[in-house]
Amino acid sequence: MSEPDGLAPDPLRQSASPIRDAALRGTVVTCFVLVSVSLARGHGDLWLLVWAAIAILAGFLVAGPKRGLGLGTKITSQPKANSRSSVAEAVLAQIPDPVILVGQRAVVIQANRAAYDLLAGLKTGHPLSFALRTPDVLDGIQEVMDSGQALKVEYSERIPTERTFEVHIGPLQADVADADVGAGVVLFFRDLTSARRLEAMRADFVANASHELRTPLASLLGFVETLQGPARDDAKAREKFLDIMKGQAQRMKRLIDDLLSLSRIEMRAHLSPTQTVDLAAIASQMVETLSPLARERGVVIQATLPDKPVLVLGDRDELLRVAENLIENAVKYGESGGRVDVEVVRTGEPVPQVAFSVQDYGPGIAPEHLPRLTERFYRVDVAQSRDKGGTGLGLAIVKHIVNRHRGHLDIASEPGQGARFTVRLPEARPHP
Repeated sequence: MSEPDGLAPDPLRQSASPIRDAALRGTVVTCFVLVSVSLARGHGDLWLLVWAAIAILAGFLVAGPKRGLGLGTKITSQPKANSRSSVAEAVLAQIPDPVILVGQRAVVIQANRAAYDLLAGLKTGHPLSFALRTPDVLDGIQEVMDSGQALKVEYSERIPTERTFEVHIGPLQADVADADVGAGVVLFFRDLTSARRLEAMRADFVANASHELRTPLASLLGFVETLQGPARDDAKAREKFLDIMKGQAQRMKRLIDDLLSLSRIEMRAHLSPTQTVDLAAIASQMVETLSPLARERGVVIQATLPDKPVLVLGDRDELLRVAENLIENAVKYGESGGRVDVEVVRTGEPVPQVAFSVQDYGPGIAPEHLPRLTERFYRVDVAQSRDKGGTGLGLAIVKHIVNRHRGHLDIASEPGQGARFTVRLPEARPHP
């Protein structure tokens, strides 16, 4: 760190101090010699002794304060510089983004804790290239040193996780006292990982939504043109095509309804529900509603529900949607198992909670698909999902509803052993 201009030692004062000291010593020695010679020759005089004492005192008065001032300046300037350096280091340490200060030949002068966490091999006094081997950043440092103009480059790393940074490289101010620091640059790393992931998710969402709507829309247009042309007078073909068109229109309607539901849930994600509802009653209602669908597919729904109310703070309509999506998915995709178990239980660890679980005994889900099941439009089997009327948004809606209720969704499955979906919600205390 550089010292303030007002605290820098004055070269004139430093050079004047030895001269004043020599003058003082010369005055004392001269007076002593004159007095000694006068006494030796027998011409001692009281006035001579008085004037010698006055000369010595004058030497002290002239040299003493100046020396004290010079020494005082030298002593008090260093603590102020140290204080400024300590404040700068404290401020640098509190910056959450990585910051690295490099001098000539890209040698690391100083860095904050975030920079050391980002670059494991970063060491003060070593070239930055030992820890960061990205040519764009290293070439950018040299370009800034040569031109004195700031620039931005992109830096990405793949291990241990994929991350992307925008590196701002700027020259230091020219008035820095330290020559190495004054000729250096500062690197500021801004993490773009979350922003890039959000951009990718938005792009995927637009592409998937457009694709999901375009397919049934193209079918509708094709059948309309056929009915207006070759099949105009074919009653049998007309009935068949109208039935297909109805199914495609219903598919678009389900997709739009799910998109609107997801949008409404996201808009209220920050608002925790305050209504007390009985989760056991919700599960019982949805089991009764979906039993006809289960019978059509040869599936038996077995419900294990408590006799007493199980209260949670929640939105009744949204929790009905959670139960509907999970039970309906279990019936549709696990129908080969012939059974679906629905259960509501209280759990007391680590805090009082209520667990709502749905278990099917179908083909199960491969491990690589489990982390992505709640992504929008993600399907394990696209053709099977569309054949069963799925939109690819059901589990995404479940996840967002559970998050709004401050709960947690667990998914466990093994190929050939079915899948189990468990929603855990905080239990609501009954009113006294």
